[in-house]
Amino acid sequence: MGKEPFETLFTPDRLEGLFPAERADQFFEALFGDASEGSYDIQLRYDGFHDDQLKFVFHLTERPGKCLSCSLTYGLPHVFSRHPVIDVASLVREIDQLLDGSHRCGAWEMGRTREIDHNNHAVPLLVKIDPAT
Repeated sequence: MGKEPFETLFTPDRLEGLFPAERADQFFEALFGDASEGSYDIQLRYDGFHDDQLKFVFHLTERPGKCLSCSLTYGLPHVFSRHPVIDVASLVREIDQLLDGSHRCGAWEMGRTREIDHNNHAVPLLVKIDPAT
């Protein structure tokens, strides 16, 4: 499976199904006891296939009246990798199921948070892809 089939597989609608927008509120509810305390929305985006890795990003967008840069987004890779609401391990299992046996998801890792601009940050999710055996 080359790059193009992965692009057609990981559409924005399918990614919304894997990681619904309301999960950000659930995350902040778990962290702060109040979803309105959250300073950003979280969207899962597909970022391509390279070096036998599927690349996704958790795209963080500042909420109106909040400060994304004031949040501790640089610690998020560690938090996201372990937090039960974000549940990256289950997300990777769901991605594996979408591959429908043509490939298998192997090890995954969270990359370092990068600032796109003042209002947008990205937290990479890299998933090793192995051919099905």
